[in-house]
Amino acid sequence: MITFKHKGNFNKSEYFLTHAKRVDYVSILTRYGDIGLRALESATPKDTGLSANSWSYKVNKTQRGVSIEWSNSNKTPNGTPIVILIQYGHATGDGGYVQGEDFINPAIKPVFDDISEKLRKEVSRL
Repeated sequence: MITFKHKGNFNKSEYFLTHAKRVDYVSILTRYGDIGLRALESATPKDTGLSANSWSYKVNKTQRGVSIEWSNSNKTPNGTPIVILIQYGHATGDGGYVQGEDFINPAIKPVFDDISEKLRKEVSRL
């Protein structure tokens, strides 16, 4: 048999969680959505510039939380995003292979780091 004894209360935890819900996560992620968009645009290899200019982002708010999603609308005829082919490489029509170039991760990592730091500071202010 397992027993559990508790002394005290959860007032501090309840206070923190109640106030953490009041942080405006949507505006914070919208700001970083713009920052990430500029980072991805400038890091995208440019031939015609179409892929670099095809980035967008969306902030999604659900009952479970808030998220940010970056996407690129420049696609091949079969629907594959061109930036994925650039990032990971691809076969050519004549049997060759084009090596991928990791440009997304280095561009977006500082943005993720800044988001993490900003949210940590916002929540710790409570």
